[in-house]
Amino acid sequence: MNSNSINVLGYSGNNSQFVVKTLNANLRISENSKYPELEGPNPYEYILAGFAGCINALGQQVANEQGITLRSLQIEITGNLNEPKKGKSRPGFNNIEITLKPAAATSLETLQEWLKEVQRRSPVYDNLVNNTPVDVTLFKEYSYN
Repeated sequence: MNSNSINVLGYSGNNSQFVVKTLNANLRISENSKYPELEGPNPYEYILAGFAGCINALGQQVANEQGITLRSLQIEITGNLNEPKKGKSRPGFNNIEITLKPAAATSLETLQEWLKEVQRRSPVYDNLVNNTPVDVTLFKEYSYN
């Protein structure tokens, strides 16, 4: 199986907003409360936005491959966050709800097959529903120039 590496670099300093550099863009991530003048999406919103973007891109591609003409595709994703109490539950989403509204002149059965294929091929879906190993390395001191 071939694998491609995707790399991003994030940085914050002196209580400034967290900036993530990607191959094609700089993303600003906010806590949505601490620094209102630096507002931007929070990390949870970026996760859901990335999920929606992946579903859209794959949805369009799979529809084209299956001969389905999508006039439009609306994707609504809601993530319900845990409010962890010390030692009681894990942090993060306790569930994610996705509502897809494709505008296409085709049967419900055809759209259900389309959705199954989108789910099967989505790396974001796979990473959220399955355990993905995460390795973390800590450096004691780092100087950014």
